[in-house]
Amino acid sequence: MKLITAVVNSDDAGRVSRELTKNGFIATKLATTGGFLKVGNTTFLIGVDDGDVDRVIDILRNCSSRREQVMSVPMSGTDTPAIPVKVNVGGATVFVTDVERFEKL
Repeated sequence: MKLITAVVNSDDAGRVSRELTKNGFIATKLATTGGFLKVGNTTFLIGVDDGDVDRVIDILRNCSSRREQVMSVPMSGTDTPAIPVKVNVGGATVFVTDVERFEKL
């Protein structure tokens, strides 16, 4: 068994959740915030059999689009006003870990 931890942009979370459910996967959703851009994310915890990992990653890949967004980034330690910077947002950051033990109580 594997635990897939997937961090996706909140704009993509509804689509990811619907596709996971439609394909028979159960996930726990956590509201999270990115450390760099300080924007909302959703972190999914998905327990799957080893053979289903690639199916889940395909769903995440297809439902989590990367896009460019303009953000105002303050210049730390200066009186300079925030400057607009293009950054890539969206997509998914995925971790797959082995599960040594699983119990549903």
